Amino acid sequence: MINCTLKKNNYFCISLFPFSLGKMPKLQGFEFWRETLRGAHYVVAPMVDQSELAWRLLSRHHGAQLCYTPMLHAQVFVRDANYRKENLYCDVCPEDRPLIVQFCANDPEVFVQAALLAQDYCDAIDLNLGCPQMIAKRGHYGAFLQEEWALLQKMILLAHEKLSVPITCKIRVFREIDKTVKYAQLLEKAGCQLLTVHGRTKEQKGPLAGVASWEHIKAVRKAVSIPVFANGNIQYLSDVEECMQKTGVHGVMSAEGNLHNPALFEGRNPMVWEMTEEYLEIVHQYPCPLSYVRAHLFKLWHHTLQVYQQLREELAKAKTLEGIADVNRDLKLRCQEEIANQKEGEKPKGGLPFFHWICQPYVRPGPKETCKENGTSGSEGGVRGKRALEDEDDGNADILSKNKQKKKLRNPNKRFDPSLKRKRTCPNPDRHKEGERLLALSCSIKPPLPSLYSHYAIGENFLQLEQKGGLGNLGNRKLSLSGVDQEEGNSL
Repeated sequence: MINCTLKKNNYFCISLFPFSLGKMPKLQGFEFWRETLRGAHYVVAPMVDQSELAWRLLSRHHGAQLCYTPMLHAQVFVRDANYRKENLYCDVCPEDRPLIVQFCANDPEVFVQAALLAQDYCDAIDLNLGCPQMIAKRGHYGAFLQEEWALLQKMILLAHEKLSVPITCKIRVFREIDKTVKYAQLLEKAGCQLLTVHGRTKEQKGPLAGVASWEHIKAVRKAVSIPVFANGNIQYLSDVEECMQKTGVHGVMSAEGNLHNPALFEGRNPMVWEMTEEYLEIVHQYPCPLSYVRAHLFKLWHHTLQVYQQLREELAKAKTLEGIADVNRDLKLRCQEEIANQKEGEKPKGGLPFFHWICQPYVRPGPKETCKENGTSGSEGGVRGKRALEDEDDGNADILSKNKQKKKLRNPNKRFDPSLKRKRTCPNPDRHKEGERLLALSCSIKPPLPSLYSHYAIGENFLQLEQKGGLGNLGNRKLSLSGVDQEEGNSL
């Protein structure tokens, strides 16, 4: 058992012991899904800083049958005891089962070490092969491992052999259905016991997210003999039912839909302040960073904050749970007053399916819509959906990124004038695309490259480099390439 006490709205773990001391034999495939996961159909996705214990409990209160932890970094989980305690060990709760812990990793040994430390606190371990963000590209994990089949096979095989709980995977699709099917079959053969398929490619994200392909998911479902969950295009309970019917999957996972309406799996659309009140009560019992709470409310209140923009600033400035609760009460009063003054037959504004105070989906604008918002054309300079700050003389654009909006709240006098940006120039005018990385070196190394190398030649499809008398120790010198330190020997 885990002995915990509540004191002054703070949650303290007094002793840490695995929840299930006597492990059952490891179940596999459909047996694992039916018995351990209780045949779960409604699944809350792993979401960084968003699927924390308090949100998982709220979602379970409103129909979710299975939840994932936020993605955890395997290497940090192994080396940092505080990271383990904050992200899993102190978050154990009897009500929060079944639960799958998700890791990102690119090393088989490290992945298994992390999984062994987590396996007694969950029902399965999931390998993240679906994250498409730039941080995943830099860290070389998530969807950026999907071409490294030999490595993935080794990771899953080792985890399947060493762990006492099943190993599962969450993937994104390739453009080609056939390649996606072969990818799924490889993971199954390696030991994956349940597969979640997000029906988008790794390039489909942000304003380019588009529609997820249920055809890819259907093809995978037919090709494998393990349970399959679908992810993508889920905004209402009716979407869940339609997806299961069209693809034949065993469960449906929701991320964005759940964040905007945690009662999605109940088929309800409650008032936003009701969900907020319930969530804040749970957070009092199971605390999490205030940044998580604030991020959740920006999602829940998204449509209402377009109407009452002052509340956005108040929420951003709130420093305590009590302060956030006060903002919620203010929002509730404003919405109730608006409801009281509503005219008969009045319809929601802005093309919304419901009035703004009701939990409902948010549909991301596509590249063309984003360009229209910014007053630019989609083909203008090849820029896709970037905010046009260049035309603002005073640096105070009407449309700023969320990050810049936060900075503006902290420092109202801050200017976002692009003319103040440092401009990096290269003294070499002949920067050819093929030789760009080498010529960047020519701007960084002293003495310049001509004194080290007899000549370099930039061809149409290749770059040839010759050096007088060998490279010597140059391969060990650290250089700055596009702001990232790399070994020159590796960069060439």
